[in-house]
Amino acid sequence: MDEEAITIKLSRDQAFVLSDWLYQVMFRSDDLEGIVHDRAVWSPIYAISGTLDKTLSEIFMPDYGPRLEAAKERLRADLYGGADEPTTPGESDRG
Repeated sequence: MDEEAITIKLSRDQAFVLSDWLYQVMFRSDDLEGIVHDRAVWSPIYAISGTLDKTLSEIFMPDYGPRLEAAKERLRADLYGGADEPTTPGESDRG
């Protein structure tokens, strides 16, 4: 088996939004097992989550919610050419 490391590049906004989503799925909803049925997949999910948590200072800032919403809006604008509404009310309750 080839054990060469893989590097994934994300923008800071992408990393921040992904980190929040992983946190919500893994620690707030306890639904990781419902979403990811094969426990082998949990290993890379935990690795990505841990790396993001060690890299992103934003997750410890007092204005976490507004920063997260701003990052989401920028990503939506990049993806869809304009802002749109959050998919779930209150989805930025991490901090």
